[in-house]
Amino acid sequence: MLHGANDPFGCVSEALQLVEENLARAVRSREPALTDISTHLIDSGGKRVRPMVTLLAYFAFGGQRTQDIVDIATAIELIHTATLLHDDIIDGAETRRGKESAFKKFGLKSTLVAGDFLFIKAFEFAGKFDESVVQWTADACTLLTEGEILQGHFNRNRAVTIDDYLEIVKRKTASLFHTGAKVGAYLAGAPSSFVDEAERYGLNMGIAFQIVDDILDVVGHVDLLGKPIGMDLRDGNPALPIILAVLNGDSAVCDAFESGKPSEAQIAEALAAIKTGAAIQEAKSLSKRYAKEALKSVKKLPPSMYRNGLKTLVQLIIDRDF
Repeated sequence: MLHGANDPFGCVSEALQLVEENLARAVRSREPALTDISTHLIDSGGKRVRPMVTLLAYFAFGGQRTQDIVDIATAIELIHTATLLHDDIIDGAETRRGKESAFKKFGLKSTLVAGDFLFIKAFEFAGKFDESVVQWTADACTLLTEGEILQGHFNRNRAVTIDDYLEIVKRKTASLFHTGAKVGAYLAGAPSSFVDEAERYGLNMGIAFQIVDDILDVVGHVDLLGKPIGMDLRDGNPALPIILAVLNGDSAVCDAFESGKPSEAQIAEALAAIKTGAAIQEAKSLSKRYAKEALKSVKKLPPSMYRNGLKTLVQLIIDRDF
């Protein structure tokens, strides 16, 4: 159990509650369908890790204007939520966070528009800050879209490499982590060298976070994941354990990954092969390497309970449900 200064949730709990209140207000629309779709996902139990990183980075450098950083953290979470709505459309996902996806419940057209709605709402919060903050937030959105296209290029494509995977993750997952940390440090008035260090922390932590997500898609528990395991194989996503197994020449994994519509028997055989092969341990090793890099950045920050929170958050991410 976490206590006091080691608890990343506890030391920013009041600010996180303000983020929740912002989110609830932000999704109100004169069109009830937009509110319903947005609330369906926002109220479904997300971990709010991205806003937490943003808040911790801000307070780690002595930031005092709580409402400002709460607004940026809200913008980050709205952008993340918008991408989840769009991702579910792209993947044809039927579940998200343990319940029916917005795409499945509300349909393609309404879910697509709701995603656009949330992107716009995000910039209502981010747009009031100076040019640097607005540009960095826009850059994060650009990286997200580029990452989605790059991932699509390597969908069911056995030519994908680990370097390709890392480039996808840097753009698609880590962008909001490193942007939130960077903006948090910047708005707190941190020197540029510390702003860069905060950004490195977010980048490396975000990569570690995605690698662990990929591992859990193979070895995780359905009840905790909120979705069936093996979704990356079903969707043909170039997740790290799949790539490693393909590079190791596992024929069952290659067949399932390259198949347009792999059968459940193929999925089961491929998952078993990944579990018994070297891919999971290799992926865990890589996640720990990026976590170690994130911790190196943390050590350079001024001592505080918020720095401790950033450190503990990395460990919590690495240790998730293994």
